[in-house]
Amino acid sequence: MNKKRTPPEPEKRYVTPGHLINRIARVSSRWADERFQTLGFAVAQMPVLIALSNGNAMTQKELAERAEIEQPTMAQLLARMERDGLIRRSANPEDKRSALISLTPTALKKLPAARAMLLEGHKLATSDFTEREIATFKRLLFRFLENVDPETAATIRSYEA
Repeated sequence: MNKKRTPPEPEKRYVTPGHLINRIARVSSRWADERFQTLGFAVAQMPVLIALSNGNAMTQKELAERAEIEQPTMAQLLARMERDGLIRRSANPEDKRSALISLTPTALKKLPAARAMLLEGHKLATSDFTEREIATFKRLLFRFLENVDPETAATIRSYEA
């Protein structure tokens, strides 16, 4: 009895905008992580790398707030980054209980290559989009984000100003 199985009908929930956005985020993350490995970076580290990219030093609390992640998660991320030689901690002259975190020269040197990889991913993902389509797509994504998280949408919009 060699009965061929008919694949199940795709469920409508798998073609909603939210699902597609989630899938795009996961695929994009995987794509970037594969490339970042050559630099010793990971996608999860990008909020820290970007926040400290101009030579700033920040506390763990400030970084957690900026990245919108919990303190314990940030502590683990920073511990791995310190182990990998990407960040260094120094005494905080304003608060002896906390440390200031900054990027090492090695991490700073690798940032332009990471930015180039991100730009390459953007170009790949939008290679057959017109400039107008990209602008429309961004506008629609902002509306989507504003509907589900207005505060984050406002924060991201402020980066463009």
